[in-house]
Amino acid sequence: MEYAPLIITLKTAVVATVVTFFLGIGLALVVVRMRRFQGLADAVITLPLVLPPTVIGFFLLLAFGRRSLIGKFLLQFDVTIVFTWKAAVMAAIVVSLPLMYRTARGAFEQIDPNILGAARTLGVSEWRIFWHILVPNARSGILAGLVLSFTRALGEFGATIMFAGNIPGVTQTMSTAVYAAVQANDYDLAFNWAIVIIVFSLVFVTLMNALIARTGAPQRREV
Repeated sequence: MEYAPLIITLKTAVVATVVTFFLGIGLALVVVRMRRFQGLADAVITLPLVLPPTVIGFFLLLAFGRRSLIGKFLLQFDVTIVFTWKAAVMAAIVVSLPLMYRTARGAFEQIDPNILGAARTLGVSEWRIFWHILVPNARSGILAGLVLSFTRALGEFGATIMFAGNIPGVTQTMSTAVYAAVQANDYDLAFNWAIVIIVFSLVFVTLMNALIARTGAPQRREV
């Protein structure tokens, strides 16, 4: 069994999770502070969560294909997105972003606004409020979003195979490797990759749950 799908999957999931982490928190913070069109913004960001992954991949294909405006623009710089590893990362970002966004937003909305108001009254900058009040008080929700977005990116299939393809050694992830193995009637190989996905998901979720429990536990302070 070649290990290229494992390496490609981990690289894709890690890069996608890093982007999703910052983008999801940023979008959550913006939407929470919106006074108008909050519902519309939330619906647009959450839409990939309810759409079939193949539909997401199809629209990504239309948006970044060679005939699209973006595709033609990128071709001027000899940059191709479709059927490359970059496409796999983009597909993973799009499908996992709503999970990071929703959990981060829920965590931010649970914070008492009086605390934020008191900090602003004392002249604390918004940057310090974000890092010293919002993030510490929302860390459990943020970590939960991190778990969900990583595992979602780890197991992404539909959008990836539509937008990035299933090219061995280039875009073939463990999920698409399972599909290819089944198509080739190699059920042993498909079973092996399925077990690898399950093991990695279980290990990561278990470790992150332990971290969430540890960071979310109340700390004793000496008076």
